[in-house]
Amino acid sequence: MKIAIPKERRDGEARVAASPDTVKKLLDLPLDSVEVAVETGAGSAASIPDEAFEKAGAKIAKDYAATVKDADVVLKVRRPLLPDEGGTDELKPMKKGCKLIALLDPWQSSAAIAAYANAGIDAFSMEFMPRITRAQAMDVLSSQANLAGYRVVIDAGHHFKRAFPMMMTAAGTIPPAKVLVMGAGVAGLQAIATAKRMGAAVSATDVRPAAKEQVESLGGKFVAVEDEEFKEAESAGGYAKEMSDAYKKKQADLIAETVPKMDIVITTALIPGRPAPKLMTADMVKSMKPGSVIVDMAVTQGGNVELSELDKVVEVNDVTVIGYANWPARLPVSASSLYARNLLSFLQLMVDKEAKSLKVNLEDAIIKGTCLTYEGKVVHPDVQESAKATSADVQESSKAAAGDTGKED
Repeated sequence: MKIAIPKERRDGEARVAASPDTVKKLLDLPLDSVEVAVETGAGSAASIPDEAFEKAGAKIAKDYAATVKDADVVLKVRRPLLPDEGGTDELKPMKKGCKLIALLDPWQSSAAIAAYANAGIDAFSMEFMPRITRAQAMDVLSSQANLAGYRVVIDAGHHFKRAFPMMMTAAGTIPPAKVLVMGAGVAGLQAIATAKRMGAAVSATDVRPAAKEQVESLGGKFVAVEDEEFKEAESAGGYAKEMSDAYKKKQADLIAETVPKMDIVITTALIPGRPAPKLMTADMVKSMKPGSVIVDMAVTQGGNVELSELDKVVEVNDVTVIGYANWPARLPVSASSLYARNLLSFLQLMVDKEAKSLKVNLEDAIIKGTCLTYEGKVVHPDVQESAKATSADVQESSKAAAGDTGKED
């Protein structure tokens, strides 16, 4: 069986889907004649040279096509590039029946999902990992968000023109930086902990009641409108629910009062499959003190901050607004190491030890929960309709381009 690790080709992506340690463990899987092919240069941006992969037992392939040729499993970080996205067509060289495991961006890529089904690729999206105890070792969103939450504070500190901790000197006292973290999920909690370790006075806000205790346990001050709607604002999966317009207005008023007092604001609020909620208006941004910093971690889904720009750092009235799209890739060594272990744990679920072969058990909640396409069909209920509609549009476009209207002369 062949397992392929290609080089990532999307702009700004520095991670790789394997490490020398996971390559050794992949080769030890109870399967017949396991081969791991790593594309040359796949780990360069994550400080993993080809020699390290080769020493671990991998074969170094000269290019993408050679890497994925006849591969039974393709492990990637980001979804494959399609022909209309420029560069290499990363889907075409994969064989029918190949297991593609990656961050497939299921909410934003209906055309890609339809393409996997049409190509007979069995695609598994790590974003859909169920939040159950058994899946913790495979929880990519948590492993990557944890690192992202740390990195945003480091980058905010880089742009901030004062020290984080309070400093008492003979020349006078420097007050601690005041940091507000909006959204206390995995990334937000790590941002709180990091800012606190650096000596900042930290406040945080979230619409989930459970977040209050978590924020306070890290030494942060919780800021929220704690009414009846707030008390019922968490979904069964632990994600934030969409709040009513009335609640949003009350919370916005509270934040509008709080923001001008802050030096750094970090926004992390995301709702799966929905545009990011707007938490900071342009007026709020402009209300901050000169030299303040805002980091919008939700910029890829429209942003929490009205004036943030995708993958840019902009200045608004001497307030710095940071909108980097891929925070884990800014720590590629650590992010790749954790991501590779997530993938290894997931792939182990597909190994039939008795038959010494791969087996997709759709009765397993983890396999079923992540499977987008299987045996030529889109099978995940959350993306079926959008993928079918996209596939129909593509077929109609193809017919039109060929001059075939589907009607008899």
